[in-house]
Amino acid sequence: MATTNDLKNGMVLKLDGGQLWSVVEFQHVKPGKGGAFVRTKLKHVLSGKVVDRTFNAGTKVETATVDRRGMQFSYKDGPDYVFMDTETFEQLPLTPETVGQAANYLLEGQDCTVAIHEGNPLFVELPAAVELVIEYTEPGVQGDRSTGGTKPARLETGYEIGVPLFITTGEKIKVDTRSGDYLGRVNS
Repeated sequence: MATTNDLKNGMVLKLDGGQLWSVVEFQHVKPGKGGAFVRTKLKHVLSGKVVDRTFNAGTKVETATVDRRGMQFSYKDGPDYVFMDTETFEQLPLTPETVGQAANYLLEGQDCTVAIHEGNPLFVELPAAVELVIEYTEPGVQGDRSTGGTKPARLETGYEIGVPLFITTGEKIKVDTRSGDYLGRVNS
């Protein structure tokens, strides 16, 4: 048990009859009149649904014990993704539902964090940005500038994102894993 005053980003709460919610962001608010309260943005761990929720300051909330383990993506086995615990070298197969959007940015040998609650894998956390190679994009034409439009580009993982017009096939770029946005070129 904790109170709403102890909330931190990434903390997992048990609410609404045992459902697991991860704290995305929170803000303590002390209005001039009335009691203080905590405004939160919570993400449902299994469905990924994000909701806004307000608690009175000091309200008791049940926290869930979530074990975050450093793992490495090893390979894809049919529909499942197999991860290896970097400490015990134990292999853990995860379903595509558990891996979720992280699958768009996963390469073999990539380090990530797998959150586990009571033996059940909940989700995969990647670093905020990853470096990937452009597998294919239409060639740029003379006059394409850094400002202006974007064009589709297929990453080495097979996922497609929008990149500036001057980016070419074979370039290594940095991609935001939370939004799928192009962040810039990587100088080799």
